[in-house]
Amino acid sequence: MILPIGANTENHVLRRTGRLALFLLLALAVLGLGAWGALALWFRAPGPELVRGALAVLWAAALLAILAGLFTVRRRQAAVAFAACAIGLIGWWLTIRPSNTRDWTPDVARTAHGEIVGDRLTVHDVRNFRWRSDTDFDQAWDTRSFDLGKLEGADLFLSYWAGEAIAHAIVSFQFADAPPLAFSIEIRKERGEDYSAIAGFFKSYELAFIAADEQDVVKVRATARGEDVRIYRLDIQKATARTLIERYLAAANRAYAEPEWYNTFTTNCTTVIFGMARVMDPGIPMDWRVLLSGYLPGYLYEHDFLSRKVSLEQLVSAAHIGPRAPGPADDPGFSARIRDGVPTP
Repeated sequence: MILPIGANTENHVLRRTGRLALFLLLALAVLGLGAWGALALWFRAPGPELVRGALAVLWAAALLAILAGLFTVRRRQAAVAFAACAIGLIGWWLTIRPSNTRDWTPDVARTAHGEIVGDRLTVHDVRNFRWRSDTDFDQAWDTRSFDLGKLEGADLFLSYWAGEAIAHAIVSFQFADAPPLAFSIEIRKERGEDYSAIAGFFKSYELAFIAADEQDVVKVRATARGEDVRIYRLDIQKATARTLIERYLAAANRAYAEPEWYNTFTTNCTTVIFGMARVMDPGIPMDWRVLLSGYLPGYLYEHDFLSRKVSLEQLVSAAHIGPRAPGPADDPGFSARIRDGVPTP
């Protein structure tokens, strides 16, 4: 059967368009892997900066050569070389495993773990430092027990240090007969290690579940570190608060037994909390404010997790604890004082 000339032309155009689309996708993949691989080698390759920098440059040069090869008659060889590079890089990447046995900074030297028997919650390695400055502090780690039957609710602290978009989230659980227990999901820094948001994409930090006294984990941010800490009283049922603290303990126990990587985008102080909340209520929608956590109060307000007795603007205005935070090192009135004037559900 002889097809009309127009049909042959149309098929030819479709084939050319398909080949062009595949070529462009391959070129984008080469560019993407080139950039990602260079950063991965810079942050995670063994050796000093000079060695890591050289490896990153060599990798980028190799991928650029492969990209150039795609535009020549040797495009098939270039595609094979790209596949080999991709397999090699991914194979190396999979060998980088998290650890619980590094030379940690004192504030994350231990991580929370515990058990629940009936209504009795026991948490080990609760941090209870007393901070005079960010580098001058008295260390203390406690084991604390709580009656979950006396659990009254939970509050959210957001600590801002660089504008309004990003904040560190801390969830603190309130008990009728015991001081609050705060959970902070943090990077587990080694001694001499600095934080980089970009490095956080490349297996640079382990995840640390810290259980702490509010006089420690909240006060240090509001005073010694000079951060803008705000508190929001969560409008949730006691049963929901119990489920949430059980989720926290389960996640902390998993990380205590099997270390996990922190990731700036996917596994951080707010995305982990959101994951726990979604287990309890799968209908909770994902939202950009979960990632830009400084705007989380607006999300919580829209979904009725904060008091609707006042406006969101009034909640934000009352949330700042800075003026109420200073006090003596041992400050039993701290938790009550920072909640003074904060609207309740």
